[in-house]
Amino acid sequence: SLEQVIDSVYRSYPMLQSALLSRNIAAGQQTGAWGAFDTRLKGASENGPVGFYETYRQSVGVVKPTYWGGEVFGGYRIGRGDMQPWYQERVTDDGGEFKAGVQVPLARNRSIDDRRAELWKAGLERQLAEPDIQAQLIDFVRGGSYAWWDWVAAGEYHRIATRILTLAEDRTARVRSQVEAGFTDPPELTDNLRMVSIRQAKVADTRRKLQQTAAKLSIYLRDGEGRPLVPGEAQLPGFPRLSDQPVQELSAGVEAALARRPELKLLDLLRRQVQIDYSNASNQLQPELNAVLWGSQDVGAAASSKGDKSDLEAEASLLLDVPVERRKARGKMTETQAKMSQLTAKRRLTADKITVDVQMAHAAIVSALEQVQETGEALRLAEDLAERERQNEEAGLSDMLKVALREQYAVESAEKNVDALQLYFHSLADFRAAVAQDDLSR
Repeated sequence: SLEQVIDSVYRSYPMLQSALLSRNIAAGQQTGAWGAFDTRLKGASENGPVGFYETYRQSVGVVKPTYWGGEVFGGYRIGRGDMQPWYQERVTDDGGEFKAGVQVPLARNRSIDDRRAELWKAGLERQLAEPDIQAQLIDFVRGGSYAWWDWVAAGEYHRIATRILTLAEDRTARVRSQVEAGFTDPPELTDNLRMVSIRQAKVADTRRKLQQTAAKLSIYLRDGEGRPLVPGEAQLPGFPRLSDQPVQELSAGVEAALARRPELKLLDLLRRQVQIDYSNASNQLQPELNAVLWGSQDVGAAASSKGDKSDLEAEASLLLDVPVERRKARGKMTETQAKMSQLTAKRRLTADKITVDVQMAHAAIVSALEQVQETGEALRLAEDLAERERQNEEAGLSDMLKVALREQYAVESAEKNVDALQLYFHSLADFRAAVAQDDLSR
C-alpha cells in the first residue's frame, strides 16, 4: 500500500539516512565552538647556562575562559641563578611562587563576545539541520507517492491492454469458423488477426512499463534491512475509491502550511543567527574595559637578605582599549541590519509562495476530480457502444472495422480515465507536500 511505501521512506530510504547525518555534523560544529572555552595549560622552561649571568626559570599555569567573557588563571614559577639586575622580578624564593587571578569585562564582552556568539550560532546551526531534514523528507515522500501511483497506473494500462487483447483472441475462433462455413468474408478474419497482433504488441509495451515502474518504486520500497523490494504483478492494487479519500480544505491547508513548512523555520533561524552577529557588532562599539585582580605568594627560603619576595602580593588593575572611530563595528552593524531586512523580505515572499503552493495543489485536486468523473462517464458510454457493436457484428449487422473502432474508442476512454486518476492522486501527494504533512515526529 501507499502507507507501506511512506513507512519505508521514513525507515530505510538511504538519502534520508544521509540527511539525518547532518545532525551529527552540526553537533560536531557545536562541540568545536565550545572549544573556545577549553582550559589552556601553559608551561615554559627558559635557561641561560652560559654567559656572565646564569639563569634558570621554569613555569607552569592554567587559564580558564569563563562563559561571561572573562577568565581565571593560576600558576607556579621558580627562578634561580644569577639574574640580571634589571630582571630581579624573575627571581623567586627557593620554593617558587604561586599566583592566581581573574579578569572580568566591565563594558565590551560582558553580555556577548566572539566566543559566545560563535557558540550560540553553532547551536542555531544544529537547529537548522531539522528543517533541512524535513524539507528533504517531504520531497522523498512525494517522490515515493508518485512512484507508487505511477506503478498502479501502469498496472491499469496493462489490464486494459490485456482485456482488449482477450476480446480479439476470443473472437478469432468464431470468425474463423464463420469464414470456413462461408458466412463471412476472409478479410474479416484477417482484420481480426491483425488486431490480435497489434494488441499483443501493446500488451508487451504495457508490461515493459509496468516492470519499469515497479523497478523505480523499489527505490522507495525497501525491506527491514534497507534492500530494494521490486513488487510483483500479483501485488498490484487498483485505484482506491475516491469516496474514501479525505476532503482537503483550502483554508485549513494554508494555515497548516504556514505553521509547518520548513522554509519558514529555516529563515527564522537564519535571522536569529544574523541577530547574534548584530548584537556582537553592537558589543564592539563599547570600550574594552577590563578589571584584573591577582595575587601571588613566594614560598621557601628567602632569595635575598631583604626578604622582599616573602610577603603576599596583590594587584588590582583597570585596562582600557578602544578604537576611536570604531568603523569595523559600525560597518558590521550596517551589514547585519541589511541582512536582517533581506531575510524579512524573503520570509514574506516565501509565505506568499507557500500560500500559492497550497492553492495550486488544491485547484489541481478539484480539477482532477472533475476529470475523473467526466472521463469515467465517457468510459461507460464508450464501453456500452463497443459492446453493442460486438453484438451487431455477431448478428452480421456490422463488420470488424467498426468493431475495431468502437473498441479503440473504449480503450482510449479507459486510458484517459486512468490518466485522470493518476493526476488526482499525484495532486493529493502535492497537497500533502504543500502543507508539510510529513516530519520526523510522525
